[in-house]
Amino acid sequence: MAGEPILEVRDLRKIYRQGGLLGGKTHAALAGVSLALRPEDGKVLAIVGESGSGKTTLARILLRLVTADAGEVSVSGQRIVAPGARTVDNRTLRKLVQPIFQNPFEAFSLQLPLEEYLTRTAVNLGDAAMRANPRPAVEESLAAVGLSYAKVAGKGIRAFSGGELQRISVARALIAKPLLIVADEPVSMVDASLRMTIVNLFKELSASLGVAFVYITHDLSTAYYLSDVMAIMRQGELVEFGRPEAILQSPRSDYTRALLDAIPTLDRRWNI
Repeated sequence: MAGEPILEVRDLRKIYRQGGLLGGKTHAALAGVSLALRPEDGKVLAIVGESGSGKTTLARILLRLVTADAGEVSVSGQRIVAPGARTVDNRTLRKLVQPIFQNPFEAFSLQLPLEEYLTRTAVNLGDAAMRANPRPAVEESLAAVGLSYAKVAGKGIRAFSGGELQRISVARALIAKPLLIVADEPVSMVDASLRMTIVNLFKELSASLGVAFVYITHDLSTAYYLSDVMAIMRQGELVEFGRPEAILQSPRSDYTRALLDAIPTLDRRWNI
């Protein structure tokens, strides 16, 4: 029997308006997007598209940072987005869904040591035992991303590279033991030599902890490597959805073919 969807998006819509009421313009950032990530399909959904495709708007709606105009979103059967209808409260949302943002240097303040963020997450989102003694949960989450408490304690963001900070962002997300992590372009601000370290970390955490990921990216290569299911978006619409190998080997959309053609290869010359 098919399992309940980890993530289900139904007819999600978001329109941005520019200008005044008279003569203003509208832009459909999301034009009725529907998709689902089911346990039998895997744990990683990659959403791929260029700037303006709607992928980041979708990510922000999943995190309730942007309000949808219409549609519904559920995580493991719990409704998290539904304009005009009852949804889970903010604390429940943060225990279901955690974010990882694009720029790890903007995810933390210069004013606080990094372990303070981890401790506060454990206190705010943990159970009674975790609230009473947050240190073990913080140590466990750091160990899961290959870091130690001693490495982080008492230090601010200036003591770490972008790759290390992104791993600490992942550790903070793991403390809540979420069902889903939404990672919005999580490697675009990381040094190229470290990008696969982060991507492989997502792959390992998905396999070892069972946490699901929505991986937002413009990079088909990492999306293909990481994902179990892939969605291709263009101008607010879903143009492809399915197994990454099926989409990339036999794309149905001209847009997907154009994205594939833009990937540099060794077997052809480029006109510069």
